[in-house]
Amino acid sequence: MSEQSAQLLGSYIDAISWEQAGTRIMQWAIEGSSRVVCACNVHTLINSRTDAELANAIASADMRTPDGAPLAWLMRKLGWPEQQRISGPDLMWYLLGEAQRLGIPIFLLGSTPSTLDQLSNQLRISFPQLILSGIFSPPFRPLNPQEHAELSQMIINSGARIVFVGLGCPKQEKWMASHRDNLPVVMIGVGAAFDYHAGTLPRAPASLQHVGLEWLYRLVMEPVRLCRRYLVTNTLFLLSLPGQLWKRTDL
Repeated sequence: MSEQSAQLLGSYIDAISWEQAGTRIMQWAIEGSSRVVCACNVHTLINSRTDAELANAIASADMRTPDGAPLAWLMRKLGWPEQQRISGPDLMWYLLGEAQRLGIPIFLLGSTPSTLDQLSNQLRISFPQLILSGIFSPPFRPLNPQEHAELSQMIINSGARIVFVGLGCPKQEKWMASHRDNLPVVMIGVGAAFDYHAGTLPRAPASLQHVGLEWLYRLVMEPVRLCRRYLVTNTLFLLSLPGQLWKRTDL
């Protein structure tokens, strides 16, 4: 956990730099520590206010990064003027380079078999020395106890030290929390990163990401799936801003 955190929408998000995040995660991986990293955006935090299990998963994580320009902006307003956005997809790509450099095996968990195949091929091109020790696409239903045990054993047997979890919110946060201390790996929730890096879902141009409008690009690309999500979460976030900006909470 970062030495300093900002309380945003009821959850604590770490004030942390890219260098600090990368160094800490790689050290955990080298040590074989069981750790959880949550990349939190507005959608995640809004949902955590009515989902106690999700809120507990975020609270128990070892690192909570501000995934989303609105949260990074709000942290800068609350007293951390250098805070940058540290999103799941960007964090994953950064850590893949570090894992290749340090020889740390990684595991991919989530998405569909076809997306994982395309992602694996892309990683072999972009990171030819990366140790990809395993991939698994779970069924789109809750796993039974035996399946949970088999998946855990698969990850342990793979020798991975970092598991990128692309199950979507809140499923990935809850899965990671439930396996905390059971797996000798750093589990990192990365949301839609698998689709972005596999090329199956286009990502917003960097110019839109920089000004905090990636959500608008995603809404245009997937209006049916995301319309209600952004209408609700963005509205609730805007309504919370006056209260947030009147106070500053440090840990």
